[in-house]
Amino acid sequence: MFAAIDTKKLLLDQRRPLPVHTLKSIREHLIVNWTYHSNAIEGNTLTLSETKVALEGITVGGKTIHEHLEAINHKDAILYVEEIVGRREPLSEWQIKSIHRLILKGIQDEHAGAYRKQNVLISGATHIPPDMTQVPVQMEQFIKWYEGEGNQLHPVERAARVHSDFVKIHPFIDGNGRTARLLLNFELMKNGYPPIVIEKESSAEYYSALDEAHTTGDLSKFTALVAAILDQTFDLYLRLV
Repeated sequence: MFAAIDTKKLLLDQRRPLPVHTLKSIREHLIVNWTYHSNAIEGNTLTLSETKVALEGITVGGKTIHEHLEAINHKDAILYVEEIVGRREPLSEWQIKSIHRLILKGIQDEHAGAYRKQNVLISGATHIPPDMTQVPVQMEQFIKWYEGEGNQLHPVERAARVHSDFVKIHPFIDGNGRTARLLLNFELMKNGYPPIVIEKESSAEYYSALDEAHTTGDLSKFTALVAAILDQTFDLYLRLV
């Protein structure tokens, strides 16, 4: 599964440094698309073009302030992830809370960056997240796994596992999906892979693969989904450079 991806990564690495203007346009495209799809999966009704306009600081008529904030906050979270990747900072509970704080800033400030104090269900899923009292313990165990056993996995498999295990714990009241997709890309980017966009149109397959991972422990479908999107992303980069 990973051999073709790593071959394409090697090809892309051989073309570095990438053309400045091409890289700039790819990044701008990525920020808008990533923000649009990640928010749309969670029910935000801004279209792709409206998301672009909102990120430029222009108010879109007929859309709520909440939806505008979700777009602006998500872009800020992407920029923060880029910063911590650039500084080679390790993943920690503090970093996870910081990313989440940006996601909910100005929307649910009382819950931003704070583990949930209530029990929750995941709409449409079979898996039931752990009791609220277990969240701090399970997040601590999650980071221990990441720092230890997780290091033995291929970076793409580890990125998929980070996303899946985080969502399984569902540590926050809201914003878990967006945070999970940011963590997935944090893991890819820090290992030299391009970030990926899980598109709204793939949401049924995405949720089904996650629920299977959470209820059976089999991450193969979810990992294959991540790998397939990453493979397509490499094709785009290689076409452009």
